[in-house]
Amino acid sequence: MAKRVKNQEQYEALRDQGYSKEKSARIANTQNSGEKGGTAEKYEERTKEDLYEQAKKVGIEGRSKMTKKELIKALRNN
Repeated sequence: MAKRVKNQEQYEALRDQGYSKEKSARIANTQNSGEKGGTAEKYEERTKEDLYEQAKKVGIEGRSKMTKKELIKALRNN
């Protein structure tokens, strides 16, 4: 049985932009999917340790050897 996407319109828009099915579904299924307001701190303003912890949460491999700049790139492309 396929899982249902909470915000189908956003899911389709993300797929059209080239996002993977998994990433599109993950974004479209967030609690505030489709709402504006991005209150998260910009990656460049976070510490390397914060970025490392975020990379750990999303399962980015090789994070322990990455520089801050590499962590930012990996997080943006995950």
